[in-house]
Amino acid sequence: MKKWGLTWASKQPTKNLQMKIILTGATGMIGEGILIECLNDPRVSEILSVSRKPSGKSHPKLSEYIVPEFLDLLENDSKLLGFDACFFCAGVSSVGMDKALYEKLTYDTTIAFAKAIGNQPQLSFVYVSGSGTDRTEKGRLHWARVKGKVENDLSKMAFNQTFGFRIGMMIPAVGQQHVLKYYNYLGWMSPFFKLVFPNVISTMRQVANAMIRVCSEGYERDVIFVKDIRKLDK
Repeated sequence: MKKWGLTWASKQPTKNLQMKIILTGATGMIGEGILIECLNDPRVSEILSVSRKPSGKSHPKLSEYIVPEFLDLLENDSKLLGFDACFFCAGVSSVGMDKALYEKLTYDTTIAFAKAIGNQPQLSFVYVSGSGTDRTEKGRLHWARVKGKVENDLSKMAFNQTFGFRIGMMIPAVGQQHVLKYYNYLGWMSPFFKLVFPNVISTMRQVANAMIRVCSEGYERDVIFVKDIRKLDK
């Protein structure tokens, strides 16, 4: 069984400089930012946005698959075949949410989507997790245990590579519409954060670049922190 945080010698990077990507969460902050950056990246040839509602964006690279409920997707969905990578950016905050509902929206939905992608040994799966995710599944924080279980169970599936992105604060992409209010201040405060907390903040472009690089080139471990995102940007 694969273990998060270790190198998988048996796995091979995609090595495709014209990547075809599945992306979720395009109507949320992270997904929209990654979508914008991937649309602008010459290494990406095609993006299939899978979401409950249209992204509102138009681009020659972009096609959309509207799915009202991910849990209703069938395993090995034909519309999800033939891709090089999946960037799973959909997610919800646990603040004020019932535990059972959070588990459904975080664990059940993600695993159902991964099963819908099916057995694609060429595909690398990137899961946007969070700093503090608990892979032991025994910690005090419920959200961290749930995300840890998602990471652990994704690692058992038949993908080429699986990565958990432990992102921190992010500077939005140019033209983003779905941005949490307090992130609007990061633009002018980013020099301070980069100087004082260099391993806490990154840009959407840096995150998208890291996703593309780990899928196409491989990486020394499968948990990606902000310091790794910054390293991959060099």
